[in-house]
Amino acid sequence: MTTPSQTVGPFFALPDGLPWPDGPEVVAEGTPGAVVIRGTVYDGAGDPVPDAMIETWQASATGRFDHPDDPRGAVDEGFRGFGRSATSAQGEFWLRTVKPGPLPTPDGGTEAPHIDVTVLARGLLQRLVTRIYWPDEEQANAADPVLQAVPAELRHTLIARPDGDELRFDLRLQGDGETVFFEL
Repeated sequence: MTTPSQTVGPFFALPDGLPWPDGPEVVAEGTPGAVVIRGTVYDGAGDPVPDAMIETWQASATGRFDHPDDPRGAVDEGFRGFGRSATSAQGEFWLRTVKPGPLPTPDGGTEAPHIDVTVLARGLLQRLVTRIYWPDEEQANAADPVLQAVPAELRHTLIARPDGDELRFDLRLQGDGETVFFEL
């Protein structure tokens, strides 16, 4: 029987070279302002996806990218900007990062602090792309042009939840409570 997340085949496990030991650590443990984001990837039936890969790309705490084409100056020392976390057998992933600074928009505004997320998983013909926004940035989130383009009743799927000293961000690939994904 075909399940919602198994739309094509055959299915292969993630190649060993994709995840690496410090992949989830965008910044090192002990970095000032570091926060751990944990989540679970769920398929359309609500089952955890044990063989997904989460990749992230973000600006530093000062709003700079670790990329030579960023004209705004040097990135924060020790900041990689890119993270990669394979899901566990229970569909769980984690990242250690910092809250990114706001980013300028072409029209002179700013985007709220966010992390760009790519999801790769079994049954997906193309990667899925979404964002993680911070829950304590209500004013910035309300002015963010990308978040405001999302229907109001779905925006909560892009905002992490406080979970003790960490943040929680679950990904639902389809079905009830599906995370908003963007077309590129």
